[in-house]
Amino acid sequence: MGTQRDDGDGAVRQPGLDTQAVRTGIERTAYQEHSEPIFLSSSFVFESAAQAAARFSGDDPGFVYSRASNPTVTAFQNRLAALEGAEACVATASGMSAIMAVVMSLTATGAHVVAARELFGATLQMFGILERFGVAVSYVRVTEPDAWRAALRPETRLFYLESPSNPLTTVADLRAISAIARAAGVPLAVDNCACSPILQRPLELGVDIVVHSATKYLDGQGRVMGGAVLGARAYIEETLLPFVRTTGPTLSAFNAWVLLKGMETLGLRMERQSANALALAGWLEAHPAVARVLYPGLASHPQHALAMSQQRTGGAVVAFEVRGADEDERRAAAWRVIDHCRLLSITANLGDVKTTITHPASTTHARVGPEVRAAAGIGEGLIRIAVGVENLEDLAADLARGLESA
Repeated sequence: MGTQRDDGDGAVRQPGLDTQAVRTGIERTAYQEHSEPIFLSSSFVFESAAQAAARFSGDDPGFVYSRASNPTVTAFQNRLAALEGAEACVATASGMSAIMAVVMSLTATGAHVVAARELFGATLQMFGILERFGVAVSYVRVTEPDAWRAALRPETRLFYLESPSNPLTTVADLRAISAIARAAGVPLAVDNCACSPILQRPLELGVDIVVHSATKYLDGQGRVMGGAVLGARAYIEETLLPFVRTTGPTLSAFNAWVLLKGMETLGLRMERQSANALALAGWLEAHPAVARVLYPGLASHPQHALAMSQQRTGGAVVAFEVRGADEDERRAAAWRVIDHCRLLSITANLGDVKTTITHPASTTHARVGPEVRAAAGIGEGLIRIAVGVENLEDLAADLARGLESA
């Protein structure tokens, strides 16, 4: 079902993001259902041997096998592509499988990748695994565009970063880095998980490839795993899709259906969660037990002006550091804050309507080693909150209990 409407004078108007999040991707069956159906089928039947051959050769665009494509997964892909302003999308089983698919589709032994130091812990681990197979990785500060240019080699095949980063909410100048990548003929891939297309559309800023952990804000309720990669049709269909189809990091039809339903409220959730996050960040900044707060929506954030030029709001992730004389004392204080919270959920997931709290140094970044954590700026006093939709006063009261213990 298309989303463009004729206004009556021949002009076609593109609906807004909130409308597309509800309406795009729906292809009704003969039963005329109002909610998207779930096609829980591993394979699809052909009318003849000739049609089967045409489907397998690609001459007939119909469905063959759900490892390659599925109607419910296709609906999710089409909806997300509309929201991101992308030509095409491929869904995967998780955010990490989406990242792996991008890197593996563009590199081979002897290739070189330039990546941000400020990355999610599992992403850093994944690049470490790739280095064992002969893919070299150079890490640079996401805030220093000139460092990306200096890191280029003849064998560079990819630039990779997050913006804002997890957990420090560091913001990259996407226009500047994409210009460097474009001049070198190297694709730039950006993880847009923290913002979602409601708050930021990287492709409009010159980025080539957008990656999502759909597990986070696209679902919004912590229910299912999912990932996605978006970009130009030529890359998605000719380079990425053959890798995904063959290696099999497939998004299930059920998970795709859950993600479709989650995306219907994406705009509402991001608005409420961003507003809560901004207010909570301001409250934390004034608390005597807090050394500093990192939130792009605050004027005190190092990249505040840049963030507001790329994002609609500061997002829903707030990081802050508690005070302490040394790293051991700061870790103890951070753990006391977390353990004294009764409302906030102690879990490393983010994007949920329920507010979550975690200690990155001992959870999301525990396996990358102290040197890597230090290089990424993740200290023992750092706490990350992914703000939900609860009553703001309740969130502040719960944090106040924890901060008093620190």
